[in-house]
Amino acid sequence: MVTKTNGKRVAIVQSNYIPWKGYFDMIASVDEFILYDDVQFTKNDWRNRNKIKTSTGAQWLTIPVFHSITDRIKDVKISQSNWNVKHWKTLQHNYKKAAAFADTCDFLGDLYARAKYCYISEINYFFIYEISRFLGIDTKISWASDYSYEGDKSMRVLSLCKAAKGDTYLSGSSAQSYLDLELFKSEAISIEWMDYACYRTYHQLHGDFDHRVSIVDLILHTGKSAPDFMKHAKHDNQDKIMSLQCQ
Repeated sequence: MVTKTNGKRVAIVQSNYIPWKGYFDMIASVDEFILYDDVQFTKNDWRNRNKIKTSTGAQWLTIPVFHSITDRIKDVKISQSNWNVKHWKTLQHNYKKAAAFADTCDFLGDLYARAKYCYISEINYFFIYEISRFLGIDTKISWASDYSYEGDKSMRVLSLCKAAKGDTYLSGSSAQSYLDLELFKSEAISIEWMDYACYRTYHQLHGDFDHRVSIVDLILHTGKSAPDFMKHAKHDNQDKIMSLQCQ
């Protein structure tokens, strides 16, 4: 399990709309989480949509956007101004019987009421930042565009990591197939891989348990206890990130 060390650990990930709990565990595992939103926007991906549970199965919540194949994520604009109202109504309808709905509906309802941004990247940052704080995660969240960096593919990620003064790069396991490990080694930057195994379950509405849905599912079901069902949670009001055991 990943735990924070004395050096600076950095993650570099494209922003997602109301991501799943694993995304927030990665945020909790690093000192700086960099939103990699100056890369190409990909259609039918997690940038502007995510899944929730409903009585008829998993359902996508999608923010409608204008985009072309050359647009960067940070340049993609919203195409429907009342998307937030529709999404919140959908969440209310499907989660009104969730155990912590009464305790968390004001928090989430307020987020949706305030999410009046023009760009998908801004919306994603807003939800990621506010939900992180709700979960007790105080990691610095920045933008790739805050830094000057160069190169292509692995070199680009390495350059960004160096610009942020990171000495450890935390990555999702899928990057093992394309990341140039020797390049990082030559620059004395270590690589660690995020582990998403062994999450605890909780009482979840609508059929068989599904770990891969949006974080809002966990919040609406467990409220302030949500960190206890994640891999990393703060305990005893200390800054140390503790790893939960597989159960």
